[in-house]
Amino acid sequence: MSSSTSNPDPASGDYASRIAGELEALGIDPAYGPQRGLSLQPEATDLLVARVLSDGRELRLAPETAAAWTALRDAGAAAGITLLLISGFRSVSHQRDILRRKLDAGTSLQDILSVNAAPGYSEHHTGHAIDVGTPGCPPLSEAFENTTAFAWLRQHAAGFGFRLSYPRGNPYGVIYEPWHWFHVGAAVTEPQG
Repeated sequence: MSSSTSNPDPASGDYASRIAGELEALGIDPAYGPQRGLSLQPEATDLLVARVLSDGRELRLAPETAAAWTALRDAGAAAGITLLLISGFRSVSHQRDILRRKLDAGTSLQDILSVNAAPGYSEHHTGHAIDVGTPGCPPLSEAFENTTAFAWLRQHAAGFGFRLSYPRGNPYGVIYEPWHWFHVGAAVTEPQG
């Protein structure tokens, strides 16, 4: 399943204005991106279904990332490693809704922004970010770092064009996320983090 329209240009005035409105509605400082060293991320519109969860939800990725993910997952399987796609594309409005739910539940904005990027700034908007898990490890947890799946990813993900986005001590104010990988396209020379 794919859509063939183009991504909005994050530098366009319309997109930037939309994101400014989203930030304002959530009470996020309009200087959030520059203060954290984060850039506006384009919102993908050309997406493929990469996995259907047991509840019927579709996890979608940009076509080239879906192909790289499939190759990475299959190479892991050939090495006896089970990699699970936990999350992929997330729209700006979905990101806003995640933050709104957490705010409504009483979580502080500071705590939320240490684990979720503000709408417009999430790599998940691009369709090139994946959250990876493995059986026996709670999803989206730092415990993933202690799995053979993570060790295998550290050695092999760069060869498939993926880099770890949020290593320990990253400059973006985001917690360490060993599960979050970004597809940069061609194979990267060195894994980061």
